[in-house]
Amino acid sequence: MKKIRTFSSRRTLIYPQSKIGLVIGKGADLPKEIIEKHQIEIISYKADWPEVEGLPGENIFQKMREAEKKEIKTFVKTSQPSPKVFLDAYKKQLEKFENVFCITLTSKLSGTYNSAIQAKNFLKPQNQERVFVVDSLNVSGGQALLAFRLFDLINEGEKTMKEIKKELEELRSKINCRVIFKDPKWVEAAGRMSPTIANWVRRMEKVGIRPLIGIKDGLLKPVGIKTGAKDIVIALFKEIKEKTRKLRNQNKKIRVIITHGDDVKAAQRLKDMIEKELEGGEVLFINILNDIIGTLAGPDALILSWIEG
Repeated sequence: MKKIRTFSSRRTLIYPQSKIGLVIGKGADLPKEIIEKHQIEIISYKADWPEVEGLPGENIFQKMREAEKKEIKTFVKTSQPSPKVFLDAYKKQLEKFENVFCITLTSKLSGTYNSAIQAKNFLKPQNQERVFVVDSLNVSGGQALLAFRLFDLINEGEKTMKEIKKELEELRSKINCRVIFKDPKWVEAAGRMSPTIANWVRRMEKVGIRPLIGIKDGLLKPVGIKTGAKDIVIALFKEIKEKTRKLRNQNKKIRVIITHGDDVKAAQRLKDMIEKELEGGEVLFINILNDIIGTLAGPDALILSWIEG
């Protein structure tokens, strides 16, 4: 193991394989292999939807499709993890790592960040100084992109913990996240999208226009439309192609994450198009949405997140 080196200025730098752990919510949709490789502690969320528990299906999206067939009118009820859940995760990571970063779901749509902060305050003072909580102001792949930048900074070994936290917080505004729902009723019912925006989405789709929803300042907001692209995959590909043109002309790399509501074929098509047709585009992973974000996005939703890499 490489040691941490302290210079005369008392500036402590971190080096590859140094002891820095990560706590992150299941909502980041990180693949199992990434979780195991970096020894990440995953925070689960609470979901209550007894009407679908007994329905057939290998995942929540298959159960949601069955619920629609049976005309079940209820929706999932979710709640943020308690401070105790975060406290237990911090304690586990602090036993293995010298410092811990926690990257939470956007505080504008969930109380997760507050729970994470409360949990930190329950630690002993000397341990509080070892825990750094970052509000991602994002969801799913957008949240995961911050985790990948954290891994980069750890490997670079050039910044202190406070500098890493500052860089991650500055990076948030540069993350792009685009969502296309097959039906916005799920996120509308959960109160994460206003009826006005949901109705706008429905009106656009009726006339053959693909409305794009994005994460802006931590909230779900309309960010544009794509005409002549009834296909979700084509609409999202056009969006990333247009929005990254300037960066690609400068030979910049683009890091991409694709998550989906049980539509592997669509996610794979989008991945193939990006890697074949966008110079510098690198898809870090594709993954199915977790149960909490998934019950809000609904079956067949597609989320595309990217940032300059």
